[in-house]
Amino acid sequence: MPSAFQFQCHLILIFLAASKGETRYLEVRDAGEDEPFLLLSEDLKRELSAGQIYRRSLRCIDMLSIEGQFTFTADQPQLHCATFFIGEPEELITVEYNFVNIDCQGGDFLKVFDGWILKGEKFPSSLDHPLTTSQRYVDFCESRNFQRSIRSSQNVAMLFFRIHQPGNGFTVTIKKNTNLFPCNVISQTPSGRFTMVIPHQHRNCSFSIIYPVVIKISDLILGHLNGLFLKKPSIGCAGVGDFVELLGGAGLDPSKMFPLADLCHSFHGSAQMKIGCDNTVLRMVSSGKHINRVTFEYHQLDLQETEMRKENSIEEFCFPSI
Repeated sequence: MPSAFQFQCHLILIFLAASKGETRYLEVRDAGEDEPFLLLSEDLKRELSAGQIYRRSLRCIDMLSIEGQFTFTADQPQLHCATFFIGEPEELITVEYNFVNIDCQGGDFLKVFDGWILKGEKFPSSLDHPLTTSQRYVDFCESRNFQRSIRSSQNVAMLFFRIHQPGNGFTVTIKKNTNLFPCNVISQTPSGRFTMVIPHQHRNCSFSIIYPVVIKISDLILGHLNGLFLKKPSIGCAGVGDFVELLGGAGLDPSKMFPLADLCHSFHGSAQMKIGCDNTVLRMVSSGKHINRVTFEYHQLDLQETEMRKENSIEEFCFPSI
């Protein structure tokens, strides 16, 4: 039985295998047939003594969820490579260059992306990130003022690279820093509990779960009272400055997902929804005038639950895709 995190990685691999390369805004075109992810268990984390640095080699397509020092050395021309970094919801990712030996003039590149990008879809979406898409790339070869250390704005980041000459490569150190008010998050697991707080900030924050899930909102505090609506063309929370929306879809970008429901009022209790989409997102829109807070829990949806009607369920979506 594959682990939950391994299932998530395989889903990402499907996205990667279907994506195509671009010149300015890069994507991974070919992931290959071999298993790309060297997954790390909790046993390994426990085995690392205090102060000990974890080290290993990188593959062309890889995923990292632990701090350490990682080296890539090309054994052949590697033209479409990417490493996905992910931390806990309350962590930021820092990428530090220790050693770089690539031929920028010969077409090599090494770029950090602030977030994830798959099949042209970004997380966080362009609507929810303070930087433009081009600003979210930090290119080692093009940076006038070289940045040895680059920190993400959320718990995920990526490293894109192309190396033509065998023997060339680089070494990076990955560190994690605490984020007191996590905003945009991709969950590592198909179940959990999370509280999102936006303290007087004009911003939009999304929590993405790359699984079909049952999601239950147990506490919602907004700066006004209004109503709870299913998404319809004529009604919703668009005219309200602070609200929470539930989204579902098959891609990564929340702005391209299907809006399922709006929650426009504060409440203490339970609002539950079963969402059978490949990706489920809870997104909070904040005007900056109030302290907004939402607490929710979620677990992976199984086939038996698609046949069960639970009290306080809003509605069911995307079940044909399961």
